[in-house]
Amino acid sequence: MAKKASILLNLLQFTPKKIKVILSSFNDLDYILKATYSDFKEVSSLGEKDIEKILALRSSNCLDNELRLIEKEKIKCLDIFEGEYPDILRQISNPPLLLYIRGLSDVFNKFIFSIVGSRTPTAYGIRQASKFSHDLASHGAVIISGLARGIDTAAHKAALRCGETIAVLGSGLNNIYPRENANLAAQISQRGALVSEFPLGASPAKENFPRRNRIVSGLSRGVLVIEAAARSGASITAHLAAEQNREVFALPGNIDSPLSKGTNSLLKEGVKLVDCLDDILEEFPDTFKENINLSCKAHTYESCH
Repeated sequence: MAKKASILLNLLQFTPKKIKVILSSFNDLDYILKATYSDFKEVSSLGEKDIEKILALRSSNCLDNELRLIEKEKIKCLDIFEGEYPDILRQISNPPLLLYIRGLSDVFNKFIFSIVGSRTPTAYGIRQASKFSHDLASHGAVIISGLARGIDTAAHKAALRCGETIAVLGSGLNNIYPRENANLAAQISQRGALVSEFPLGASPAKENFPRRNRIVSGLSRGVLVIEAAARSGASITAHLAAEQNREVFALPGNIDSPLSKGTNSLLKEGVKLVDCLDDILEEFPDTFKENINLSCKAHTYESCH
């Protein structure tokens, strides 16, 4: 269970960069629970409003309410100081202080691969997301995405047919967004995990989603982008993945389609073009050595449809 001080600090919803400075300013994180105004004034990143916010939150019932809700909802809450916190995520720039997890925490110890793309995909995009997600999951990969409409939803659903999936939210675990994916989220919590760095009741604010994307890529060994407009969230995830030294793949698209601008741009930048499952498997020989060249055999998506 995460420290009370970590949960308090997370409730403040400061930026990861600001939290990093705060953590480096206190040898004992628990001191945040009793530090004075003068103590906080010594932290370079904290302004007057920040300090007032900390002191107000500390004197309120918010922390106790969050702790009760975590226990009631049977949420696993890990902070970055705990051994169970995923090592692969701890290594990224500005990792989340806290992870709220509903579901099976052992999925984080497995090979995780991300599939992301447009919220308004074509039929081609939906089919390819479903195909690659199903086939990778059938080879033992845990598929991770952001629970968004479109490509994310298709990837999660296909993975659930034969394996496990992780959904990273841009809201709290008790505030599923989009609402139409509430049933899907419930299924994922039974066959994988729902993850968020945000407090349980947090709303899906616009600024949350780039933060969510860095977790999607940060937990992944590789990222496949399927249909993405220029400067889209999926393209941002791909660039974050590259910065985090993850393998990045893209599916080529129709040059007349706006939904191909992002993926085709990534291909111009040098990410690996994918048109079959082996294009991905061969980049991870230690994991899939015996599975390469199986993409046309019995366990593929096409054989099930």
